[in-house]
Amino acid sequence: MFGSKKTTHSPLVMGHEKFDTLIGRNAEIHGCLKLKESVRIDGKVVGNIEAPKDAAISVVIGSNGEIQGDVMASRIVVAGKVSGNIYAYERVELMASALVQGDIKYASMAVEHGARLLGLMLQIDGNEVPANLGLDAQAAIHKAKTAGQPD
Repeated sequence: MFGSKKTTHSPLVMGHEKFDTLIGRNAEIHGCLKLKESVRIDGKVVGNIEAPKDAAISVVIGSNGEIQGDVMASRIVVAGKVSGNIYAYERVELMASALVQGDIKYASMAVEHGARLLGLMLQIDGNEVPANLGLDAQAAIHKAKTAGQPD
């Protein structure tokens, strides 16, 4: 009773998922990524990241990863920065180092203490399809590109 410890599974512990696609720390991609498999992003992507709704595809944004655009997938884990909206059909996880500048639509969510969100959160039933995903991403990309520039 007192001698045994029960291990609990934290919702924010990374699983042993296999990533055939890795965008490295020094890579920068401009354009829309249409995924057919899970991806880990440690570099920078300027453009939307889209996975089909009927596929169990994960997008993991590492602590050095940066996205300027919308992210749409079954499972999305953010440890880096996203300047755009997130649409998770199943689950979104924000790690302590996450910074999201945009709205999050999710079926299930987990947030570590310290994660930052500058936007709204809306729980969905997983059957909705985002209507204005591309329009919001373009505004986020424009804002990110013009940040710090003189008027």
